[in-house]
Amino acid sequence: MRCWQRGLKPVFVVVGVVALAAPLWPAQAQDVPVPVYTVDPFWPKVPFPNAWLIQGVPSMTTDDNDHIWVVSRSDDLRPDEAMATYSPPRGDCCVAAPDILEFDAEGNLLNAWGGPGHHPLWPRRPQTVQVDSEFNVWISALGQGEGILKFTREGEFLWDFPHRGPKPKLGEPALPRNYQDNQATAVLANGVHNYTLDSEAREIYITEGKRVLVYDMDNGDYKRGWGGRGMPLDEISNEPTPPYEWTGGPPPDQDAFAPDLHCIQISADDLVYVCERGMNRIQVFTKQGEYVSEFLVAPNTPSRGPICGGPGSDEWPMCGTTFALAFSRDEAQQYVLIADGTNHRVWIHDRFTGEQVGQFGSPGRNAGQLYWIDGIAIDSAGNVYTGEVLTGKRVQKFVPQIIGSSSIETP
Repeated sequence: MRCWQRGLKPVFVVVGVVALAAPLWPAQAQDVPVPVYTVDPFWPKVPFPNAWLIQGVPSMTTDDNDHIWVVSRSDDLRPDEAMATYSPPRGDCCVAAPDILEFDAEGNLLNAWGGPGHHPLWPRRPQTVQVDSEFNVWISALGQGEGILKFTREGEFLWDFPHRGPKPKLGEPALPRNYQDNQATAVLANGVHNYTLDSEAREIYITEGKRVLVYDMDNGDYKRGWGGRGMPLDEISNEPTPPYEWTGGPPPDQDAFAPDLHCIQISADDLVYVCERGMNRIQVFTKQGEYVSEFLVAPNTPSRGPICGGPGSDEWPMCGTTFALAFSRDEAQQYVLIADGTNHRVWIHDRFTGEQVGQFGSPGRNAGQLYWIDGIAIDSAGNVYTGEVLTGKRVQKFVPQIIGSSSIETP
């Protein structure tokens, strides 16, 4: 882990083969065993009604009732999965599930809504779901003209976050995916990829381009923002982050964020964690944007550049390791669980040292394996929920186990 002050070089203390810096957090929690998990193969309960089939799951979250909310992108439905949509049906399978699904911890489907036609501003490819302390459901999407929509738990429209840019006009090309205006705060021209809610402070934290932006969650007023390692907005370049030649090692160090910024979460001690997929890095800040520290996750994995392909290329291999994260549910939130869609597993890092201390999942499509994990959430009992995209298209539940002194007991 590195701890920095702007303008100073990092200072390392070497312990064995792990380079650590003195943590800037409160004293490290003691005697919190590293959690060990096993899959619950019967979660969620199936079959779903109406021949529904879960599609790509880029995001999931848990609410204060330990209900699990899932984005299931109906736009991902393949022709071979859609035979039940014909009239008359060509086969029993399937119809895309609604875009928003609510489960309880036992795997019962409680609520399902959203998708084309649900609301005039409903996005074609929703990205992130969050639920506030009043059980309102917030949905974001990436792309020109997209933003954040707020609904009741039952799917009734409440509010459109007032920083949506215009949609491309008919016949005009859309903005490129890497379009950036890192100084603009009134209009988020290319939508909202990832965000989180601070219900107590009534604030929305958004990752967009090479920055974090904070807005009032009641009226949408802009409040503050920052870039990598606490960089002021006016110092952030609008040039795309350059690729690097991957030769088996980590990406070259840089102060600026390297998109995609793929998640943002706030810990119980009010630290802001940002998933920087383009650097295989987690950066940590105070709520005011003061840089605290950072650590790398499976750093030798390619994180960006031509080797990663992308939309329009013949191949689209996975790149980057920090897709999403969740905090363990012990009092100190000793561990951070990081979804790695490239290596198809969850890494467990000590939150106070940055050290990798465990992992679970392995590449594959059997129960307990993962294929392009993109979403992760955790409930108050410590159960972990995962979501997969591309051809993974499923949700799973992993339960903490008691194995000697190497795991935790489920409350």
